[in-house]
Amino acid sequence: MSVIAVVGGQWGDEGKGRFVDELARSADWVVRTHGGDNAGHMVYWGGKKWGLHMVPSGIFHAQAQCLIGAGCVVNPTGLKKEMEELSAAGINVGRVKVDGRAHLVMPWHGTVDRAGDKSRGIGTTGRGIGPTYADKSSRIGLRVSELVGLSTTQLFARVREGVERANLFISGWKDTPVNVDDTWTEVEGWIEFMRPLVVDGVSLMKKAIIQGETVLLEGQLGIMRDLDWGTYPYVTSSNSMVSGVGAGIPSRLISNVMGVVKAYTTAVGAGPFPTEDTGELGSMLRELGAEYGVTTGRPRRCGWYDTVAVGHGAWLSGYTSLALTKLDVLDTFEEVKLCVAYELDGKRITHVPDTMDLERCRPVYETHPGWLTSTRGCRVWSDLPPNAQRFVKRIEELAGVRVIYVSVGPERGEVVRAG
Repeated sequence: MSVIAVVGGQWGDEGKGRFVDELARSADWVVRTHGGDNAGHMVYWGGKKWGLHMVPSGIFHAQAQCLIGAGCVVNPTGLKKEMEELSAAGINVGRVKVDGRAHLVMPWHGTVDRAGDKSRGIGTTGRGIGPTYADKSSRIGLRVSELVGLSTTQLFARVREGVERANLFISGWKDTPVNVDDTWTEVEGWIEFMRPLVVDGVSLMKKAIIQGETVLLEGQLGIMRDLDWGTYPYVTSSNSMVSGVGAGIPSRLISNVMGVVKAYTTAVGAGPFPTEDTGELGSMLRELGAEYGVTTGRPRRCGWYDTVAVGHGAWLSGYTSLALTKLDVLDTFEEVKLCVAYELDGKRITHVPDTMDLERCRPVYETHPGWLTSTRGCRVWSDLPPNAQRFVKRIEELAGVRVIYVSVGPERGEVVRAG
């Protein structure tokens, strides 16, 4: 038995999906532990790029069962569309299940999300994830189990109440009110689609682990967007650090925690980002790395690798290993940099402070020579240019965690086993 967690070590978009896909070759279960379809995990399969928003990234391996865990929030309309696209490509989506304890992203949540962000300017995806988690915390949310278990009368009453609350909120923004009849038509159409997917995740995970099966936990976003430990309020609405709680698994059973990090740093949305470069370097990284959001298409903010932020996640999530992505993006740079500390009000610090202080932090860089040769064809450690090897080893040293994988291209197989 092994339980392996894959989590983001920066601001998200690190490439978790491709490593979940890699590890899923030998997994019995792949479980999304939190978040909703605001996430976009990119996997190459069948000569095509797949942006998975809710379906776990193990779906391309026929032996892997896929569970959307209780810590997630589910938009059935989006999930159905995603599963239909996979099914049309010959993928058996009958392996996808949803924990009945997961909460539903209701049709009005996106409207509330977009209205609220007009004043806050956080830069959400507008898909209703935050309002869904807010309803969950306020104990007024709807669970997947209720969608398929309540009577028509009970469910309609819950929908009507939700629409009324949403309209009270958005009226201040003079947005078009949500129509209860249109909403009910959409929700009613979810029931038969969702019914065969609903399971008790705790029972499934307990049985799998007792039987010695391998479970792979797939996180979303990154530590710097964690609700508690990230750049609050410029964060997601769930915890993006390692946890088996959203899957129904005790955290003590997690045997390995892989932190996934890019060889540079990117972020989408507002908030402090100490190494961001708004000039030529940032533009080069964005174009070379195709740094545009999978879910929104928004251009990502780019800058050098931040070892302080990665160390923050390594401590909080207890990484046992690192996977470094997009090393090949740096192939043409004469020199590359690592942020090894911050300067805050004239003092050097090596920890991530709270948001109001992080906004005033300036990066302290360490410069390394580039390798000026393509790494795309590298498949074993000795193939990597010496300067690239030294760069990776320095990242490993500063994190205090072994780098075991280095990706040198976006497609399957473009990976160097480093550890």
